[in-house]
Amino acid sequence: MSEKDPKLAALRQQGTLNPRSREVTDPLFAEDSFFDARDLVQVKYEMLRRVQSGSHSVTGAATAFGFSRPSFYQALSAFQEAGLAGLVPHKRGPKQAHKLTDELLAFLVATRQKEPAVRTPELARLLQERFGTKVHPRSIERSLLRRQKKLR
Repeated sequence: MSEKDPKLAALRQQGTLNPRSREVTDPLFAEDSFFDARDLVQVKYEMLRRVQSGSHSVTGAATAFGFSRPSFYQALSAFQEAGLAGLVPHKRGPKQAHKLTDELLAFLVATRQKEPAVRTPELARLLQERFGTKVHPRSIERSLLRRQKKLR
């Protein structure tokens, strides 16, 4: 498929593009255009359905759909807990600014009020000096922007 494929773009944007789509060997995904090996949620659901219907073993289904047995059981657990939405991958990594505590953010705000022209790399250096916490300048920018939005 070309890069201008709208479904491919949507799957990428939603985080549901199957990185192992070439490993899906199940015949339905090769024969029927309804089934799209690039759609991670569809592949996981079909894998679970095949085992549930009794037409595949766990090992057979996991192999045919490009997954490991542990991945099958993770998908099964997620599906049992949350339904189809449980098959959608979650964002990895920290969900919020975990280094910039309220104390550090207050220091940044106070520093910016005293010196509005101070740039974020300098703020990062000041945090490192004063608190011993290394924070990327972009993280500082995002935290300050979030704070501004909350104050509006």
